[in-house]
Order: sequence, then C-alpha cells, then structure tokens
Amino acid sequence: MENLKNFIIRYRGAIIGGIVAIIALILRIHKFLIGCIIILAGILIGNYVQKNKEYVKDKIKNIIERW
Repeated sequence: MENLKNFIIRYRGAIIGGIVAIIALILRIHKFLIGCIIILAGILIGNYVQKNKEYVKDKIKNIIERW
C-alpha cells in the first residue's frame, strides 16, 4: 500500500494529465484543441514573417534556386 501511495505522489501530474486526455478524447475536445493549435501556429508564423520579411524572402529564394 505504501508503494502505491509513493507512486501516486511521484507521478500525480502524469496521472492527472492522462485522465484529462482520456476525458478530452471521450468528449471529442481534441478536435477543438487541434484546431486552436493550428490557428495559434498560423498566427505565430504570420507574425514572424511580418517582422522578418527580408530574411524570409532570402530563405525562400534560396530554397527555390536549389530546385
């Protein structure tokens, strides 16, 4: 019983995360979360490109020239 208690205390974050993940899968929340992650990635990439236009243009140009 002591080993189980130590296991739960040591890995409680992983256990809670696993339970939340299982609930998200059951309720199909994962589709919403994936959508949010894709939107957030698009926002971050757009912001990076806007702030580094010349650098991005040069990199894209170099990639195209290699082909």
